[in-house]
Parts: sequence; C-alpha cells; structure tokens
Amino acid sequence: MKRLTLFIILTISTLIIFAQPISVDKIVTIVGKEIIMKSDIEKSYSDYASQYYVVDNEDEIKCNILEQKIIAKLMVHQALLDSVIITDQQVEDQLNARISYLLQQIGGDVRIIEEYYKKSIDQIKKDMRVLMREQMIIDEIERSLTENITITPTEIKNFFDKIPYDSLPTVEATYEFGHIVKIPPISEEEIAEIKERLLTFRERILRGEKFSMLARLYSDDPGSASKGGELGFFERGTLYPEFEAAAFKLKSGEISNVVQTKAGYHIIQMIERKGDRINVAHILLQPKPSPDQQVASINYLDSIRSLIITQKLDFSDAAFKYSDDMNKNSGGWVVNPYSGSMKFEKNAMDESTFATINKLIPGEYSSPIPYVTVDGNIAYRIIYLKSKTAAHKANLTEDYDAIKSAALENKKRKIIDKWLKNKVKTTNIKIDETYKFCPFIEKWNIP
Repeated sequence: MKRLTLFIILTISTLIIFAQPISVDKIVTIVGKEIIMKSDIEKSYSDYASQYYVVDNEDEIKCNILEQKIIAKLMVHQALLDSVIITDQQVEDQLNARISYLLQQIGGDVRIIEEYYKKSIDQIKKDMRVLMREQMIIDEIERSLTENITITPTEIKNFFDKIPYDSLPTVEATYEFGHIVKIPPISEEEIAEIKERLLTFRERILRGEKFSMLARLYSDDPGSASKGGELGFFERGTLYPEFEAAAFKLKSGEISNVVQTKAGYHIIQMIERKGDRINVAHILLQPKPSPDQQVASINYLDSIRSLIITQKLDFSDAAFKYSDDMNKNSGGWVVNPYSGSMKFEKNAMDESTFATINKLIPGEYSSPIPYVTVDGNIAYRIIYLKSKTAAHKANLTEDYDAIKSAALENKKRKIIDKWLKNKVKTTNIKIDETYKFCPFIEKWNIP
C-alpha cells in the first residue's frame, strides 16, 4: 500500500503544496465528481524534483504522479458513494499529532517551519487539511478491504521463491540487545541548591535582567538555550504534563515558580498566547549526582553483572528487579523505535551504543558505561548482546518475519488493485489528451 501514498504521504515537505504561481491551469482528469488540475501535477512534480534532484524522465514521473492522484480521487469518490465518513475532529486530531511530531523533531520551535515556508502555522495547517482528509479516507478504505487478510507459510514461501536470486536484497547486520540502567540518586542538598539557583534567577529577572540572557548563560537545555530559552508555539500534549500545567496558567510576561519534570527543574516565562497554543521560554537546571554517587552506581552495576555472569541471576530478572529504565518490565530488552522490533541496524543506534555493542560477541556483557537517559539525566548501564546477525542475502531462515510482512503486503496490494480495477469500470474517468500516452491507462483499462 506504500505505492498508493507515494505522492500523498503526509510529511510536511509534500503537503505544503503552494510554490510558484502557475500562469495557465486546466482540468486534466475527472474522476466521478472529483477533478485533478494541471497545477496539481506540476506542484507535485516540482516538490518531487526538489527532493530527488530529478533532471530527466519527467514524463514518466508525471505519469506516476497522475496515476496516484487518480487512484486517490477514485477512492475519495467511492467513499462518498459508500458513506465513508471522516469527521472534522478526526482530521484535526491527526493534523495536530503530525504537527506535534514534527515540532519534536526540530526542537519545538514552530518559527523554523513558519520561516521555511513563509507562512503562519495556521496557514500551513489549512493547506494540509484537504490532503490529510484524503489520506485518511484512503487509509480507511484500504483497512476495510484488507483488515481480515492473513497469509499462510506456504504463501510466504511461494512469494519468496518467485524473487530472482539477483534481486534479493542484502540485509544489513542486525543486533539484539538489552541493558540494565542505574541512575545515580540525587542528594536533597543538590536539589535544594538547584531550586535556590532558579529562584535567584527569577528574582533577578523580576528586577530587570533579561530572561533570555540568563537562559543562554545557565540553561541545561541545549536545544533552547541558544535561543534565549524560547521553545516556540506548542499545544497541550506536546511537552511534560507538569510543565504544560504551569505554562498554560501564565499570563504574558509572567514567570512561574520552580517546576519539576523528569528532565529536571525549570522556571518558565510566558511570551505569547495564540488561541490554544502558547510560546514560552524556560531555564532548565538538571541536578548532577556527586562523584561518590556515580562511583556507587558503577559498583552497583558491577555487582549485578558479576551475579549474571556467574549464573546466580538471570539477565531479564535482574533488569526487572534492579534497572531504572522504563523497559525493565520487558526484561530489559531494548526496542528499536523505528521498526518496533528488537533488531537494530547500525544506523538505528547512536555512536556510543554501537561502539560498545560492536566489541561484544553474543552472550557477552559490557562493563558499566556512561549513559544519558531520554530525559537527559546522567546514568550508567551494562549492555547485554543477545544476538548478532551478519550482513547477508535475504533468506527465509534469518529474515522470515520481514519476508512474511512483504508477502502479506503484496497479497493486500493485489486485493486493493482488484478492487480498483472493478471501480474503474463503473466510474466516469476522463483524462486529457496530453496524458493519454501514460502506461497506466492501459494497465487500468481506462477508456
């Protein structure tokens, strides 16, 4: 189903569809009551070309774009006939989730997006809504057609056997590992000192010093410190609940008292409010464990490691009982956030993790090493390498799950294609003469 969403996939780069003005526009395709404009094709091609530096095969790419748009419009047209309903609230929720995710990837600064596209975030969202709804309709139709589809081992093998050996992909080396994490305790004295420093900053600001200057000098948040602590506009559900609870109560220019989150301790200043979104600045201070506490944590992990190596303690049991990491309930196994599996390729790990794992053989445990938690806290951990699979040609023994997924996807694709061909027969589709050369017209039997 990935093919269908090639040019409609909801990323910020492809959904902002307004580029240079098109001087002459016309309808190039009618699908039921839906239309596709020449400008739609040109804008999609321009975006594709800018991403992939296309310098040739323009006609082929534009044909592919038109094919995907026809399929999308056919599904939207059929959804109207079948009363498939996507509510405004569903679209808005999905839209907000996409924007929030994007903001997290760029440090929460909405101005970066606005400056890049020369539009306000509200205008960007307005531009995205139509395609967002269209994609949600497509997803719903595809789900209804394929949700009960399963695949047998025989079908999986037959699918794999039909792939020419020379066409089999090379699977990169993968690693499965777990860890046990120890976060050194922070003394009450250190916490009290952090709070006192923040309260001192607050007093200095109230007496006239610039919040932004103190943030640049003292904040432990590298993403916002260089911008004077400013986070950019965000909605509820984007940041830590405790942070948002304090931030949304503030009036313009007001500064919060000390707020504690998993990341540390903050003071927050309200900069601006726009409806349900706010722009604030903060100063973050993270308590640091003392050298003695850090040494104690290393020794603690060393003792656990010794018990595991001497088989007096099982790794998963040890992780469940003693790890400070959120994955302790799954026995300490680390899950790849990109794939949802326990297998990691090199590029899915940070350099430090890979450097440690690459020195281990399956079944070995690292010594305690420094680690920074997802919240930015100082910690230590031991890593257990469960397995390593060398780079190889894809095969059913080592890559069964991946091949199963591909085979199931292929089976679903065929069902969707069959459905589409039937709908083409009963839907009024008219294509402008300038695109009659496109190969998909014969493929889909479009008159």
